[in-house]
This record gives sequence, C-alpha cells and structure tokens, in this order.
Amino acid sequence: MFRRFVPLLIALVPFAAEAATLTVKVENIGAKGGTLSLSLYDEASWSKDSDAPLASANVPAVAPETTVTLTDIKPGIYGVKAFQDANRNGKFDQNFLGLPLERFGFSRDARPFLSAPGFDRTKFVVVDGVNEITIHLQ
Repeated sequence: MFRRFVPLLIALVPFAAEAATLTVKVENIGAKGGTLSLSLYDEASWSKDSDAPLASANVPAVAPETTVTLTDIKPGIYGVKAFQDANRNGKFDQNFLGLPLERFGFSRDARPFLSAPGFDRTKFVVVDGVNEITIHLQ
C-alpha cells in the first residue's frame, strides 16, 4: 500500500533551484594593471548608488583579459558594471567634468551617453547552471 504513495510523495517534495554561476570575461584591460572591480545588479538596485551590488569581485587586473567568476547567483535578470582601478584607490576616478579617468564597461557592451546606460541596455538573463558574458572595457 505504501508503494502507491511513493510517487505522490516524490511529486510533492519541492526541488530547490540550482544556484547559477556567472563567468565574466573582461577584455581590453590596460597595461597599468591595478584591480578589476566588477558588480552585479538587478533592476531595482541598478541606478541607486547607495545600494550594494548583489554580488561583486575585486581581482588583479591582468592585461589584456581578466576572467571573473561569480557563484551562487539566483537565476534572474541582471546587469554588470566593471572598471579597472589602475591606481588601486578603491573608486572609479573621474575628472572635474565627470569624464572617466579609468577604463570601464557594462554588460552587453552598453555605451554611456552623458551618463551610465540604463538597466534595459545592459540586462541579460542568468539561468540555472553555468552562464558566460564578455565585457569590453572602454
């Protein structure tokens, strides 16, 4: 009699969503080295400077290409911001006009126009398992 209920019990056991891995290949790293700073955001946190990224990494910037892997990412829609902190001061340096002094990039290679691109221009889907994107620094 118990055998009849086993398939029902198995069907009722919730299966946890697999955690995703996101590998970001960042190209056009400058020869100055420093640190590559990479941050992952969802739409709600994208344009809020006060919000912490959902995941981030700071790794040595190795020219011409550095690869960063973020683990345990919940599947969803995200955008990535990256910059090469050549002087290792922990911030994205700009001149007095607000123009970048360090290399930077966004997912989907979105280009800024007077300000950082909006989330819609940078968004991509992360699914269960392994995901990969490439960003070319400007």
